[in-house]
Amino acid sequence: MKNNSKILFITIFIASGLMRVYGINWDHGFHMHPDERAIILFTNQLSFPKTVADFFNPNSTWNPHFFAYGSLPLYMLYFVGKLIAIFKPEYFSYDYLTIIGRAISLFADLGILSLVFFIGRRLWNNKVGALAAFFYGISVLPIQLSRFYAVDTLLSFFILLTLYLLIRFYENPSLKLSLLIGASLAASLSTKISATVLIVSFLFALSIDFLLIIKKSPHPKSWIAHVPSFLKKLILYFLATGAMTVLLFFVFQPYVLIAFPEFWQQTLAQAQMTKNAFTFPYTLQYVGKIPYIYELTQVFFVGMGPILALTCFFGIIKRAIDIKTKKAGLFKKQELILLIFFLSYFLIVGKFAVGFIRYILPLYPILCLFGGLVSYQIFIKLKSPKMVLACIFLIGVLTWPISFMSIYTKPFTRYEASIWITKNIPSSSTIAVEHWDDSLPLFNASDYQYETLALYEPDSPLKWSIIASSLQKSDYLILSSSRLYKPLSKLIDCQNLPKGRCYKETAKYYDDLFKGKLGYKKVAEFSSFATIPFTTLELNDQNLDESFSVYDHPVVTIFKNMNK
Repeated sequence: MKNNSKILFITIFIASGLMRVYGINWDHGFHMHPDERAIILFTNQLSFPKTVADFFNPNSTWNPHFFAYGSLPLYMLYFVGKLIAIFKPEYFSYDYLTIIGRAISLFADLGILSLVFFIGRRLWNNKVGALAAFFYGISVLPIQLSRFYAVDTLLSFFILLTLYLLIRFYENPSLKLSLLIGASLAASLSTKISATVLIVSFLFALSIDFLLIIKKSPHPKSWIAHVPSFLKKLILYFLATGAMTVLLFFVFQPYVLIAFPEFWQQTLAQAQMTKNAFTFPYTLQYVGKIPYIYELTQVFFVGMGPILALTCFFGIIKRAIDIKTKKAGLFKKQELILLIFFLSYFLIVGKFAVGFIRYILPLYPILCLFGGLVSYQIFIKLKSPKMVLACIFLIGVLTWPISFMSIYTKPFTRYEASIWITKNIPSSSTIAVEHWDDSLPLFNASDYQYETLALYEPDSPLKWSIIASSLQKSDYLILSSSRLYKPLSKLIDCQNLPKGRCYKETAKYYDDLFKGKLGYKKVAEFSSFATIPFTTLELNDQNLDESFSVYDHPVVTIFKNMNK
């Protein structure tokens, strides 16, 4: 790597790191991300077994009893936390593990950025690698997800590492690389089972030359001579990679076997969620989701922003067409490994009934790589004023992440609301809160009485009798996010909805509430939206994917009972 390339990469790396570390304690230590909270809770309960018998006991202290994700993220957090606890014992605790986990997530995301650069440099040149790394560094979704210790950045890192190793393996097959691929694949699968899509890319990497021979000469006589060497390569490396994957998978996630019934039950529940948006209350927002289109629109409006998303979409489509029509110029067959994974993963995950925007994170590095390639190709062909056009493009793509970063320059909405509550709502007041959402205030909660409104329950006379009673008793009503009222207000087409999943009366309840018809008046609202630099123009994201706003900048609304 030349000195200029080193300096450019280091600059991108540091700038991206600063964008990710700023505001890392965004929730003031109150554990406001539910997936992160679950991982921290189950990790905090772990204890490494003292005997072999304890290890192989399904109820072992090393069994996390949590299989919504793989066990590797929990074990990784456990060991890092224990290592830090050698010097600071208090750090292995519920509160400090959150910050340690977020630091791991941050470094995993910077690892992705580094791999993007190395892949771009290997396939094309340093400038493409730097552009691709820059695009990934300023993408909003990775910036946000690196602040959460859910599994998304770890999964994407291990997936991209596997793809990088597959590219190197294709260039120079070796037993060492096949074992490294197995280790990386095992880490991916032990982070989240959706990484099984990588197997398609692995088999393709083994078979790519043979497949191209068949494509060029469809007559068996012309390629049959290649069969023995192909089968030898396929069997040797497939067995080596497979053995390493299986071995390390059970090291990283041993209770898949030891406590298989527990693992299988939780895995089936998660699999059911991907097929049916009615499985859990928090997935109701995805009822009516249009497969693939939904994912692409979220990348466009949320994950990258319009200008960068269009650049990357154009880049990957153009490259695929150029390869198909043999107009790709200095095309390298290794690019097909990336494209095959992209297509396989997108076709599978994009068809899910639920569309959490984090599910598509593993595709962001590939989008950025091809976006970097097409940007470089366009730039070198530009005529004057080349630098002026480059600056306009640069300002355009930077506007989105800088606007998003403004969220972290403002108080966390639930924290700000909690301060308002403790100052303005008298102690011993009764507060109505919604089930399946975090109640407020975050502190001094014991000073208040609570009535829980079960609004996800099917509409029925009993439901509304209980809610009416709760509202009558309460002095205030707090919606700590839009988690319930956004999806429930849309589920009103009773003829086309399953029994018990039509919320026509619930939608009317929310409409009446916001119009002041229930005797409650809105007295405070706290929001924090992305703000375009040097303006006061806010980008209201409340109509976009709920999981983008509900964790680190939910809208909090407080109503007062005017009849008391």
